[in-house]
Amino acid sequence: MAIFENIPLLAALFAILFAQFVKIPIHFLLTRKLDIGLMTSTGGMPSSHSAAVTALTTAIAFEAGLESPLFAVSAIFAVIVMFDATGIRYQAGQQAIIINQMRADFQIFVEDIKDWPKKDNETKMKELKTLLGHKPSEVFFGALTGIAISIFTYTVIL
Repeated sequence: MAIFENIPLLAALFAILFAQFVKIPIHFLLTRKLDIGLMTSTGGMPSSHSAAVTALTTAIAFEAGLESPLFAVSAIFAVIVMFDATGIRYQAGQQAIIINQMRADFQIFVEDIKDWPKKDNETKMKELKTLLGHKPSEVFFGALTGIAISIFTYTVIL
């Protein structure tokens, strides 16, 4: 099948898988806690979004050249994705932290005032996900990861 010969696509997909996988040992080295769930979560070091778009853009540069319109589209797409990862998504995560704290404080307040009976774990509110976006360093290292994967693909494998 021709889709399996599309090196930019394969490089981008591999960059996502690699960046998601490498989050686990990095997190373990920093916290001494093994969290397999990082393989499917958003946020963290390195940014798999950045790795994917930079692997794609770098592979397109190899395939079509830096002067091609396809490279231009891919490069702008990469910039937008990385800007979004450090801006909007990061701020949404910060807001989730505050909202989770407000919810916890409100629950304590209500329990103290109305003497609510304790709820079991199944009926408690689920916290909002706080790890949504990336710090600039996470995006930077994600971008380096993607670039390195495509350079390795085109200079060593092909």
